[in-house]
Amino acid sequence: MELVTVRPEDRELLWNINQKYLYEMTNFYDDELDGEGNLHYGYFEEYFADPERKAFFLYEGKTLVGFAMIHPYSNIGGKPDYVLAEFTVFPMYRRKHLAAAAAKEIFGRFGGGWEVKYSEKNEAAKSLWNKVTEGYGPDRVSLNDTETVLVFDTGAGTAGE
Repeated sequence: MELVTVRPEDRELLWNINQKYLYEMTNFYDDELDGEGNLHYGYFEEYFADPERKAFFLYEGKTLVGFAMIHPYSNIGGKPDYVLAEFTVFPMYRRKHLAAAAAKEIFGRFGGGWEVKYSEKNEAAKSLWNKVTEGYGPDRVSLNDTETVLVFDTGAGTAGE
């Protein structure tokens, strides 16, 4: 699994695949389309302006299989090093352990305190994040009746190398 940093010239590709992901997430969240047929994502441009935000394409070999977006802004008032804002492996590549491989790569590269939030309605996400964070002994914080935040530390990481 390879993480490839999204560059400014990749903006349109990230926008397009993020829209598809956001549409899939309407199974769990009550988001509505705007007048142009898009789902609102208020922080999208910040990934190209805020150096604290990072976006990656996920590649298995030469195949784009998903993306991940991270930042350091807590969902629960904490002070994490990283928050997994968005993450997906495209449906046609699921059930091949690629999401777990991508998570392992991300957590290995960006060591430190993490938050990962998921919808309790999203059984696949709940299973994935509980499984891949199990070794880090996460604390579970209930945001509300429908969302959980896992808080954990992955160690030193390799991002500074």
